[in-house]
Amino acid sequence: MYEVTVKTQFSAAHRLRDYAGKYENLHGHNWTAITTVEAKELDAMEVGVDFVKVRARVNEILSKLDYQNINEVPPFDKKNPSAENIARWVFDALAEEINTEAVRVKRVEIKETEDTGAAYFE
Repeated sequence: MYEVTVKTQFSAAHRLRDYAGKYENLHGHNWTAITTVEAKELDAMEVGVDFVKVRARVNEILSKLDYQNINEVPPFDKKNPSAENIARWVFDALAEEINTEAVRVKRVEIKETEDTGAAYFE
């Protein structure tokens, strides 16, 4: 099994609904998304999956959040825009497009800061 990891960034604001503290207020982050895709074998070019294609697709997904108030972007207009929920949203959107018998999304980690984040994986 092979793993390919791509790290991307975006900037956005959010507020955590029902949080008893300062994070219930609107605040922003320079977020990092770390996406891991696994491949059962190498292709004819002898790569598991093309980094460039994975990065482009992740950036396309995250462009919906970049420089936005995430609380106003569906599905986060109804769902709490926690790092956990954003990680699941990116995972599901990417998996829908790239998962095959040979390649699948393994893990998406969303970091709000260098020291804090959450991941979703299956």
